[in-house]
Amino acid sequence: MTNFRTKLTSLILAACMLCAASISVSAAEITRSGGSGTTPVNLTTTNGGIGGDGGDVTPTKLNVTVPTSLPMAMSDDGTVVTATDCRTCSACAIVNNSYGAVRVKSVTISAADDWNLTAFGDKSSLAGEKVDSNKLGFALSIGGGKQVMTVSDKATQQLITNPIDGCYMTGIGDAAGNFVSIDYDAIVTPLSGAVNNATVANVVFVIEWDTVS
Repeated sequence: MTNFRTKLTSLILAACMLCAASISVSAAEITRSGGSGTTPVNLTTTNGGIGGDGGDVTPTKLNVTVPTSLPMAMSDDGTVVTATDCRTCSACAIVNNSYGAVRVKSVTISAADDWNLTAFGDKSSLAGEKVDSNKLGFALSIGGGKQVMTVSDKATQQLITNPIDGCYMTGIGDAAGNFVSIDYDAIVTPLSGAVNNATVANVVFVIEWDTVS
């Protein structure tokens, strides 16, 4: 609370200094009854009104968190269970902590070392693959939007190339709209040995401001 009050006081003082400077430098003079003067309303964006001479000039801060991991487990019959299936998807969400609205610009998946991507589908599509082929088919949807998936054996694949339904988040002031859940699924080829918390792929989420353009 003290830090907040300090920043608020600094911002008010900076605003007062700007106001005083404006009056002395660019006062509008009216010389007749009924005359008018135009006074511009000027805005400067700063980092809380502190630092440097009245604060560094900065844009609005973008602050978005994405999941640290997308965990999944494969049972001994080949069934893959994800955090969504386990109903712990509160950890599998993108959260906008910014004042302004944002959107997911793109999503890309890349196979990890010694692993390969393959087309997502029913797990039976991998029944003919050799054991330890280390192939992963992956699919996800953001915010209840369209499911996107891997479609080939290419090592890196773009799942989303432009914002689509479900990719949009409001600013932090809207508690119902400032986050989107990530629902995902996968199929994996059989493994002859036990695996514990191995990284099989990496997903890159690109976030941008949801601008008017």
